[in-house]
Amino acid sequence: MTDRERYLRTMRFEETDRYPYYELGIWGQTYERWLKEGLSEEELAGDWFRGQPKFAKLDKREFIPLNLGPIPGFHKVLEEDERYVLFIDGWGRKRRALKEGTVRGTRPSMDTYLDFFVKTREDFLEFKKHFDPKDPSRYPRNWEELRERWRDRDYPLYLTENCGFGGLYWNLRQMMGTERLSYAFFDQPELIHEILDWMVEFFMEATERALKEVEVDAFTFNEDFAYKAGPLISPRIFREFFLPRYKAIIEFLRKHGVKVIELDSDGNTEVLIPLMIEAGIDCHWPLEAAAGMDPVKLRREYGRDLALMGGIDKRALAEGREAIEEEMRRKVLPLLETGGYIPTVDHTVPPDVPLENFLYYLELKRAIAEGRWRG
Repeated sequence: MTDRERYLRTMRFEETDRYPYYELGIWGQTYERWLKEGLSEEELAGDWFRGQPKFAKLDKREFIPLNLGPIPGFHKVLEEDERYVLFIDGWGRKRRALKEGTVRGTRPSMDTYLDFFVKTREDFLEFKKHFDPKDPSRYPRNWEELRERWRDRDYPLYLTENCGFGGLYWNLRQMMGTERLSYAFFDQPELIHEILDWMVEFFMEATERALKEVEVDAFTFNEDFAYKAGPLISPRIFREFFLPRYKAIIEFLRKHGVKVIELDSDGNTEVLIPLMIEAGIDCHWPLEAAAGMDPVKLRREYGRDLALMGGIDKRALAEGREAIEEEMRRKVLPLLETGGYIPTVDHTVPPDVPLENFLYYLELKRAIAEGRWRG
């Protein structure tokens, strides 16, 4: 069975030879730790979403590298010293970042977000000037070559890079910030509706060429609209502002042959899942364990209405073999019977996970898939 067949059949709850072998990546600090614990640069190098790190033996996926952000961006360094940098990022957000301890692009702490571009409708109209959907630089220069390469592929192809478009809430937050956006649903609802309608139109215009010229398998909404205790938006807000736009985008994608629609959000999204299903979402990930997202519980509640990916608690990988075995016994074995599930760690792997433990987790995942381990 090819990687493409395996992925699509898993998403449809159909019989497969095994579940796909995917993972979401590691921190830069984890990379450095594992080099010290025996892996080489060659073994660790590559995009985890694409399945490239040699030692992990992951299945292949590909992602169309469209630039769906602001062109030109707003990048500008305002102040910098040995420890910190104060800058405006590509989306016009003013940020203060800790340079000290940064490893391979992973900062030791989150940036402090000080200001955001969109406060008023006038700001939004100015912001829109950076989003010409027909700008030729939205497509890679070697588009023709890529298009030919993907014609007879045997692996799944996603419409955009992971986080390449973000999602509807994601992009609103990037424009306005979490706090201002939370008020805006009540204080500036007309503006939010206008931005979301524009976002749908922009997405369709910018991606239509790719969808017409290449057979695309999947698309992911990256949202991160929840935290440990629940979502950052209520079901009412979701239904009023987001549901009709999700439906519009998903109808557009289906019309162009996209088979699987995924939604990625950290935190506890449980109260929004019925609305995700109503919108047409096929798969939800990464099912953050620390936020109480349990794939076995979700399968009991939603059956074959929603495929699942993720859910393996990264904290168990830090604890050791016994904790890893318990995690796999409790989550992977039951879902092996139902199908529609791809086990992965519930986010990128932090540096408290020893290489030995991660390798044991990968081997156990393969042993379960091949029927060599039943707990």
